[in-house]
Amino acid sequence: MMRVGQVIGLPPENLEEYRRLHADVWPEVLRMIHECNIRNYSIFYRNGMLYAYFEYVGDDYEADMKKMAADPNTREWWAVCGPLQRPLENRAEEEWWAHMEQVFHTD
Repeated sequence: MMRVGQVIGLPPENLEEYRRLHADVWPEVLRMIHECNIRNYSIFYRNGMLYAYFEYVGDDYEADMKKMAADPNTREWWAVCGPLQRPLENRAEEEWWAHMEQVFHTD
């Protein structure tokens, strides 16, 4: 299992709309998340930033992320949510959400 942490900006004026959307995530999007081996997925907000955490339980992360990115329903969901977000300037070129380095974990 791989733990993944990500971060992206969310201007405070977009928070209520983002909350509204995520209170009723499209079932097709949730199904694709599950099909792509993502579990225990959470998004947190603080001071204009979103922090995501999930656990990847598959054996080919890159292939599963490509599968998700090719899904029409997921792409439509991203088109709705994306304009609310503000990617970090120092993210990797191919990233929308910037990946974070895990520096500690305990069970």
